[in-house]
Amino acid sequence: MPAAVLLAPDKFKGTLTGAEVAAALADGIRERRPDAEVIALPVADGGDGSLAAFEAAGFERVALTASDAVGRPAPTWYVRRGATAVVELAQVVGLAGLGGALAPLTASSRGLGEVIAHALDGGCERVLVGIGGSASTDGGVGMVQALGARVRDAAGADVGPGGAGAATAAALDLSNLHGAVAHARIEIASDVDNPLTGPHGAAAVYGPQKGADPAQVAELDAALAHWADLVAATTGRDHRLDPGAGAAGGVGFAAIAVLRARLQPGAELILKRLAFGDALARARLIVTGEGSLDAQTLRGKAPAAVAAAGRAAGVPVIAVAGRCLLDEAGLRTAGFDRVYTLVDEAASPEQALAEPAPLLRRIGARLTDWLPDAR
Repeated sequence: MPAAVLLAPDKFKGTLTGAEVAAALADGIRERRPDAEVIALPVADGGDGSLAAFEAAGFERVALTASDAVGRPAPTWYVRRGATAVVELAQVVGLAGLGGALAPLTASSRGLGEVIAHALDGGCERVLVGIGGSASTDGGVGMVQALGARVRDAAGADVGPGGAGAATAAALDLSNLHGAVAHARIEIASDVDNPLTGPHGAAAVYGPQKGADPAQVAELDAALAHWADLVAATTGRDHRLDPGAGAAGGVGFAAIAVLRARLQPGAELILKRLAFGDALARARLIVTGEGSLDAQTLRGKAPAAVAAAGRAAGVPVIAVAGRCLLDEAGLRTAGFDRVYTLVDEAASPEQALAEPAPLLRRIGARLTDWLPDAR
């Protein structure tokens, strides 16, 4: 029986997608061991790169136009297979899409709701939503508005965008919420467990990353608390302190409280939906990684989830990365048996960034030394 190598990398941000990383490693493995069975299954954790992982697994791309974080029509996409859709917040209303022109008080999650609505209109019955990389702190107001909820101010007008709009909300009407929400299974993939409000909430922890100064952080936190009061009064349920309610500027809160979504650790959920367990059952070596292995990797990122699954199954796990900032203890705690980096492989840091694929092929060839029946 040939030795099966499971290649399950995340993206190398700014250089290669997870699929490209896996392809380069596979080329290197096959150069030295043409008999090796290679299983390529790129992974993600709910942030940017999640759609690419599912597309590589055979999901079909669906293109559409939706509002970006500041309300401009923009081309975007999601993927689907059968009645299952995967939507990536970062792709439509992500921070990266603003090009540095941040709008901490008025950035909105509306475009995310538009994409979810498109999937539901197309007959999807299960929607997995990765919510990393948000540009807004609006408590998910924009998302639920796009799905048919009416959020009005004291004068009866629809509230404006962003946290500034949430601060003026006086009435929430869910009677016209998209009909499919009631029976669809909406799953939220997130790697944070922050509550909606307070010192560990969406505004306090993530607002500064989205351009909010201290005064705006306080304003946004008050707006989110006000919005949570209104949602609780309307639904009879208060979810502001739920773990993950503060994810994506409060999109997690609205998903739980209004859409009745299930919020789960992003990497674990995505591995499950990619049928990672089936591939793992055939593997005798696992290779995972991302652009930078560091402290963030250990906090629910995809490579750490892959390593944990491999360790539980008794399969060796090798990490491949652009660079590694973890010490030996950190690597072992995460479950990595060895790490190879582009920085170590390259003649210079510049080469590691400019020529990652050839370097990965060379690393792939050396990975064959870890196969149980290597000579």
